[in-house]
Amino acid sequence: MGLPARKLEQHFTYRDYRQWPDDERWELIDGVAYAMSSPTLNHQGISNFLAGEFYLQLKGKGCQSFAAPLDVFLPPIHQMDEDDVDTVVQPDLLVVCDPEKLRSNGVWGAPDLVVEILSPSTSRKDQHEKYSLYERSGVKEYWVVDPTGKWIQQYVLGSDGKFEVEVTFEQKGLLECCVLPGLVIDVAEVWPQS
Repeated sequence: MGLPARKLEQHFTYRDYRQWPDDERWELIDGVAYAMSSPTLNHQGISNFLAGEFYLQLKGKGCQSFAAPLDVFLPPIHQMDEDDVDTVVQPDLLVVCDPEKLRSNGVWGAPDLVVEILSPSTSRKDQHEKYSLYERSGVKEYWVVDPTGKWIQQYVLGSDGKFEVEVTFEQKGLLECCVLPGLVIDVAEVWPQS
């Protein structure tokens, strides 16, 4: 499990992030900048399949799905100045049901559903740093997808504000979204056919 490149010299904010070259992709988590790797063909195949399913199943239901790259701002509740936000991430997929969270430059606040597709360079970040971030930010449901092992871990935010493991799907099964009734994924169809 590799670690993504990080900028550790200082505490970064969105003000810094906006100045970085457009051909570089970064995320900020608590002021630490993490480089994002280019997705593989397998990663993109999974992302495209899930994005298509989300679009079709959520159409006309008041929620919107988005695919990376899209900035998601996760500031402390009291922080309103965009430039001072020190946590800006780009989940692989997300669903937002509150239109008040949608702004011209991204999503402000916790999405209802976040999906991260693991890659060797981001696996640790997605399963540790982002897991903790999404939990404390109030993301209602978080799916971690492993293209290599062909499994999906579904976490649902409990009433205590902590993620609880709902279920792990290994290669097949029907994944029913807990926070978006009616959104169901046939896990066997997620994996690109070779």
